[in-house]
Amino acid sequence: MTSGKSEAAIPRDPQGASPSAEVFLTELLERRQRLLAEIGTLEQRRDRLQEDIRRHFAGSCDELSRRVQGFQDYLVGALQELSDRAQTLELAPRKVMVQPSPLDRPAETVPDQATGAASPFLADQPLIEDMIRGFQDTPDFYAPPWRLRRHLEVGHGEVLTNWLLQQQGRGAQNSLGSRSRNVLLGAAAVAILTELYGDQLQTLVLASTPERLGQWRRGLQDSLGLTREDFGPNANGISLFERSDALIERADRLESRDRLPLILVDAAEQVVDIPILQFPLWLAFAADGRELAMEDLDGDPL
Repeated sequence: MTSGKSEAAIPRDPQGASPSAEVFLTELLERRQRLLAEIGTLEQRRDRLQEDIRRHFAGSCDELSRRVQGFQDYLVGALQELSDRAQTLELAPRKVMVQPSPLDRPAETVPDQATGAASPFLADQPLIEDMIRGFQDTPDFYAPPWRLRRHLEVGHGEVLTNWLLQQQGRGAQNSLGSRSRNVLLGAAAVAILTELYGDQLQTLVLASTPERLGQWRRGLQDSLGLTREDFGPNANGISLFERSDALIERADRLESRDRLPLILVDAAEQVVDIPILQFPLWLAFAADGRELAMEDLDGDPL
């Protein structure tokens, strides 16, 4: 028993400590040293920032003060200069010489500008009027081909005169009430233009159905004393078209060969393509609502 108690009272040797505890203690000491070093670095940065802020604020205030003082000096100088100029102004009223306005002068004679836009048929006006008067007399049923063989009413003659001399041979006219009357007026136009231009003239008729084109062909053939050989896509007289694009293409080819196309548009064509308007001779008949309604309801020709 005595020997057991003496063994328990003997203190342990510190050299017998665990190696892992020593390693842990060493790491703690190293981390402490690193933290102290970082704290010292941060304190130095803090001191530098405080010094920079102090210097910058003082410099900004000084710069702002100098700018305010400079602007104040500028205002004082500008006001002084303005005051000096005001004192040197001559306040005596000056005499004003009033010149007469050009509008007060007598109007000068201005040449008629409409002359430049005169109809190309004015030089042939006597011949045109004489032919139209002849159309209104007793018709010559045995006249040569391309001469009008039917009677033209006085009112229709006025329409034709207006189209040639006022509209310069290019424009729309109200329908005369029926397709046969429109065809007769177109035939009269063909007769006059054939007299003026001869074989250079080529007539192109636009109507969107074969029935309407048939009425145009028969009416022109009867009114001008023509034959079937004078009609057709390759004929030198009159060509009939159901589509405007084909007509326009044909008219372009004619102009490229120095021919003169005359375009006649049926009254049932409610829209005239813009390219048609570029040609020098075209006559479009415009039907009113009654004529169009009658054709749509009854299927009868205009």
